[in-house]
Amino acid sequence: MNLPDLLPDAWRTELTPFLDADATASLSAFVDEQYRTQTVYPPIEDLFAAYRLCPPEQTRVLILGQDPYHGPGQAHGLSFSVREGVRIPPSLRNVFKELAEDVNVPPATSGDLTGWARQGVLLLNAVLTVRAAAAASHANKGWEAFTDATIRALDAREERVVFLLWGGYARKKAALITNPVHAVLEAGHPSPLNPKGFRGSRPFSAANKALADAGRPLINWDTRA
Repeated sequence: MNLPDLLPDAWRTELTPFLDADATASLSAFVDEQYRTQTVYPPIEDLFAAYRLCPPEQTRVLILGQDPYHGPGQAHGLSFSVREGVRIPPSLRNVFKELAEDVNVPPATSGDLTGWARQGVLLLNAVLTVRAAAAASHANKGWEAFTDATIRALDAREERVVFLLWGGYARKKAALITNPVHAVLEAGHPSPLNPKGFRGSRPFSAANKALADAGRPLINWDTRA
């Protein structure tokens, strides 16, 4: 397995200048071994779903998560999202509550955020795989450099991207965003374990204002659309 070969062509072209070949080869070998010998989420066909649904030239917003869901049937390659019919996780329920208060979108009955991705919201996790029932089991194996390369590639683009960085881990990535054309909106993590810092941050209206200020199309945040 060579992970860049699994990326859509446009993303592979954008990421290659920011990837270390040896580190990427080591990560590829690890991920290949894990998929062959363990139960790993998301399914390999969904590994790069975020990239497939959201080409670089269409990316207007990035929402950065940390780790895929590690329960069966949950992770499908988009941060915070779960498939239709899967119980909505607590963090995503808080996202939907904030969505309702911020832009008057009623909470959805489905946690599938594919509609956002198709509009140009890159739903990226910092680590793209996880072993079943073992949170953060694939952290510090090389994914962080791979997804940092994604952030750097977006930072190099000259059309505004709005980076929504929720929680302490994601907020550290603000240091990678140096191009003043972009907008960085930080808030607390939406987890119910973090009672302050996310609710009331109004990230969705703020993201659309930042897009409007740059003359870019707005996001329709209604996941039912």
